[in-house]
Amino acid sequence: MRQIKSRVVLLLICTFVMSDLFAQLPPEPTDGSRVISTSVPFLTIAPDARSGGMGDVGAATSPDVYSMFWNPAKYAFSDKTLGVGIGYVPWLRGLVNDIGLASVAAFYKIGDKQAVAMSLRYFSMGEVQYTDDHGNSLGNYKPNEFAVDATYSRKFSREISGAVAGRFIYSNLIPGYQNTDASVRPGYSVAADIAFYYRHPLEIKGTSGGIIAFGFDISNIGAKISYSSSSVQSNFIPTNLRLGPSFTLNIDDYNSISFSLDLSKLLVPTPPVTQYDSVTKTYVIIKGMDNNVSAIRGIMQSFYDAPYGFKEELQEIDVSIAAEYWYNKLFSIRTGYFYESKYKGGRQFFTLGAGLRYNVFGLDFSYLIPVKNNNPLQNTMQFTLLFNFDTEKKTKQASE
Repeated sequence: MRQIKSRVVLLLICTFVMSDLFAQLPPEPTDGSRVISTSVPFLTIAPDARSGGMGDVGAATSPDVYSMFWNPAKYAFSDKTLGVGIGYVPWLRGLVNDIGLASVAAFYKIGDKQAVAMSLRYFSMGEVQYTDDHGNSLGNYKPNEFAVDATYSRKFSREISGAVAGRFIYSNLIPGYQNTDASVRPGYSVAADIAFYYRHPLEIKGTSGGIIAFGFDISNIGAKISYSSSSVQSNFIPTNLRLGPSFTLNIDDYNSISFSLDLSKLLVPTPPVTQYDSVTKTYVIIKGMDNNVSAIRGIMQSFYDAPYGFKEELQEIDVSIAAEYWYNKLFSIRTGYFYESKYKGGRQFFTLGAGLRYNVFGLDFSYLIPVKNNNPLQNTMQFTLLFNFDTEKKTKQASE
């Protein structure tokens, strides 16, 4: 049996228990509610600094390069022909310095009504050294996960658009064990997104007008993932429902401010309340529903399977609110707040952010301030580098 050094213990925390760490799992509540955990939780990390500075809001905000991760239907309303973004999110920077999420995204408008986009997210867990029972090195390994996405977005009318996206997911958590145990293998899955976006211009007296928008996105609709070829055990991926409105007020030709709200919910079954049966020597469900179901059944079941009824279902909805101010479309400041029920992880934090735009170049920053519990992103600066082209297209679209 292999002994694992302290660094590997940290790795196991970041992988097998990463979803619990990501949610800052509190002591088990006495009312029986459960934190929902999934595999590949890196898919739920905000990859861009703009949304990262707005409390993880993105369903109905204005289109940008990273719309893939929040609502790909927004691409069809982009006022740019081509955009490229590169981002990096440090992870657990207070403990180690080589764990993080890197991302790249790009989109291209086809005429006025269509757009295509692709993206890559790569989550590196750093370099880990394994040892045997005697402390002899068995080599250094670099566990990692990544997802490759592609989407097609199209306008159905002047105010409504939709999108479909496909995703390939790869997760290699313990590469070292594959050399001696053939039953251990990387996990694979494929998934899809379905999204819609509504955007309506407003005439507001005494201002330059405004925009009201609404976004709807279901992401990561896909197969469960397994890390063993000799086991029937498989785990859900983080299928997620996100929806919400946004309102933008153009105060004058130089100043605008937006307010956004997102509601999100994992479409994954809630773990039931179980009790050990000494006669059958198994755990039996005493409240709730069996969560060992297919991925599609799990999506449907997630709306009504909470052991403590409708009240617990409401606790599974996360709330994000945000405000974003722009001056002359060159400089922005942002803030946001994220709330998660104490029975479902207890993440609560404020975010701050800023953005710069100059010709085709853009740069976004964000910073997270935890309110309750620690957070893997606290005390770190997140950034995104952007390149956008054909910015004058907005005028043409607005006149149509």
